[in-house]
Amino acid sequence: MKKVKKIIIDISKKNKLFRKFFKKLRILVDKCRYNKYKYTTKVDDKTILFEAYQGRNYACSPKEIYLQMLKDSRFKDYNFIWCFKDIDRNFEDKRTTLVKRGTKEYYKAYAKSKYWIVNSLVHESFVPKKKQVFVQCWHGTPLKKLRCDIEFDSLLNDVKDIRKRNDIDARRFDYFISPSKFCTEKFTSSFNLKKLKKENIMIEEGYPRNDFLFSYTEKDVKKLKQELNLPNDKKVILYAPTFRDNQHKSGVGYTYELGIDLDKLQDKISDEYIILFRTHYFVANSIDLEKYKGFIYDVSKYDDISRLYVISDLLITDYSSVFFDFANLKRPMLFYMYDLDEYKNQLRDFYIDIEELPGPIIDKEEDLINEIKNIKNYEKTYKDKYKKFNEKFNYLDDKNSSKRVIDKIFENL
Repeated sequence: MKKVKKIIIDISKKNKLFRKFFKKLRILVDKCRYNKYKYTTKVDDKTILFEAYQGRNYACSPKEIYLQMLKDSRFKDYNFIWCFKDIDRNFEDKRTTLVKRGTKEYYKAYAKSKYWIVNSLVHESFVPKKKQVFVQCWHGTPLKKLRCDIEFDSLLNDVKDIRKRNDIDARRFDYFISPSKFCTEKFTSSFNLKKLKKENIMIEEGYPRNDFLFSYTEKDVKKLKQELNLPNDKKVILYAPTFRDNQHKSGVGYTYELGIDLDKLQDKISDEYIILFRTHYFVANSIDLEKYKGFIYDVSKYDDISRLYVISDLLITDYSSVFFDFANLKRPMLFYMYDLDEYKNQLRDFYIDIEELPGPIIDKEEDLINEIKNIKNYEKTYKDKYKKFNEKFNYLDDKNSSKRVIDKIFENL
C-alpha cells in the first residue's frame, strides 16, 4: 500500500487532472462509508466527541475543554469519545471511550455524537446532521496565511483547490474558537466565513489550549522533567520549527531539512543548555539525533506542547504559531528565520509585520548562538515590545478560557 500511495502522490504532483480525479474518488469512497452509519445511527444528545491534530495527539483546546468537563457537574451523565490514530492510551475516566481513526467505530462515533470538538480538519464526507454541533477550535494564532488567504500554489494543492476545500469545511462549523480580536478577523477572512454567512459563529473567549500555562505548579514542572529524564542542572531550550510547503517526499509526507549545524550548537552552548527538538506534526521524517544524546532530546512525538512550554527557559522558532502561546509565560524567544525571503515571498506570507515579534529575527547561525549566549540582555531590550505583543494577541488568555467556552456552547444546560 505504501508503494501504491507513493505512485499516486508522484502522479498527483505532476498531473493536476489526475490529482482532482483521485481526490474526488477518495471523497466518494469515504462518503459512502460514513453515510452507511450516518443514516442508521441515532444521535445521542449526551455524547461528546474529541479529536486533536487528526488523531495524532491528546492535546490543545479539545484536551483542556475535556478536562474542564470532567470537573463540571453539568456533564456527570455525559459520555465522551476520543479519536486517535493509536488507541494504546490510558484514560481513567470511565465515561470516556477511545476509538481508532478509520475503523467502523470511528465512523459510528461521528454519526452518534451530538458534539464534535476538534482542532483541525475533519473528513470532507463527515457532514453533521441538523441535531449535531461542530465546534472548530483550530490550533493556534496564525502568523502565516491560512486557507483562503493563501496566494501561492503548493506541491499538492493549488489556490483554487484550497479555497474549494475550505468552503466544504467551513459550511459545517457551528462554533469557531478565537483567542482575540486579531484572530477573529483573520479566521473570518481565511475560512471565508462572511461569504458563507458564518461570521457570527466566533467564540472570542481566549484559547482553552493555554489554560495550563496559568495554572501549572512547580510540582508539575518537576514531574514533567522527570518524565522526560531531563537534567536539573541545565537550562532548557525548546526548538520548534514549522514545516515547509515545498518540502514533501512521496510516500513519506512533509519532511524537514535542518537549517542549523547541530555540532556547532553543541560545541558552543551544551555546557549550559539542553535542547528539546520538536518538529511540526505534519513532518513525517525523523532526524537522527543519536550522536547528540544528552544534549538534544527529540520531543516531536510528545503529546502536548503546552507541557513543554512550562519546562523551557527559552523558545527558538521560525514561522510556527507556537510563540503566540509561549508568550503567555513572558520568557525569551528567538526567531531563527534563515529562509525568510523564500518563505514569505514564495510560500505563505504573514498576517503581521514581523517587526512586532518580541525577539530578534535571526538569519545567520553565528548570530543565533550569540543571542543565546547573551540572553541575559533580552528582557531589557524587548520588555516593552513583549508587553504590547501580549496586549494585542493574548489579552483574553487565563486559566478559565475552557470554562467560558463551555458556557457559551452549552449555555442552555
